[in-house]
Amino acid sequence: MANLFTKLKNTVMADLHEALDQKERQNPVAMLNEYLRQCEKETEKVRKLVERQHALKEEFTREYHLAKEMAEKRSSQADVANLAGEQELYEFANREQIQYTERAVRLEEAIALAGRQLNELEAKYEEMKHKLKDMNLRRLELMGRENMSRATHRINQVVDTGEIKSANKFREIESYLDNLEHEVNSSYFRNTIDARIAQLEKDIKNKEIKDAQ
Repeated sequence: MANLFTKLKNTVMADLHEALDQKERQNPVAMLNEYLRQCEKETEKVRKLVERQHALKEEFTREYHLAKEMAEKRSSQADVANLAGEQELYEFANREQIQYTERAVRLEEAIALAGRQLNELEAKYEEMKHKLKDMNLRRLELMGRENMSRATHRINQVVDTGEIKSANKFREIESYLDNLEHEVNSSYFRNTIDARIAQLEKDIKNKEIKDAQ
């Protein structure tokens, strides 16, 4: 029993915050999950010990009542044998009565000890369940913090990348519009030049005809 409580003290009943603060700097949720699995295993072992201790106390109690019943029975039989003058039967019944009485005393002490041990185990078990509940709540808190950190990181990535992409796209559109405008202006200028040259050529030809007449 002493070894059990020493192990519980070293594993489960250690200061939770002190045990976890150092590990949270690395991977808090993963480390806490591992620690919780270990504590759950230890808690389950204690639960089984509580059940065994309870069954043991009940067995002691049954044996105690049986010993008390047999001691009373042998005492009554010894009185009958003594009244009947059956010395050998009386001595046998008397020895039996003494043995059952002594056994009842030992069992009564065992019941008291088993009861104290059961109370201690149940108290430790309840304390361990509260520790597990606190750790599960802390795990949820850490998961919330981790999710928030990851979400913020992803949002920042999307926003930053989106800003870069938007700036690039804007520059692409500006460049496209500039090129398009340049092409339109060039086409218009070319068409204008062609029309003016054609008109000049026509005017020159008409003038030559008039001069020839």
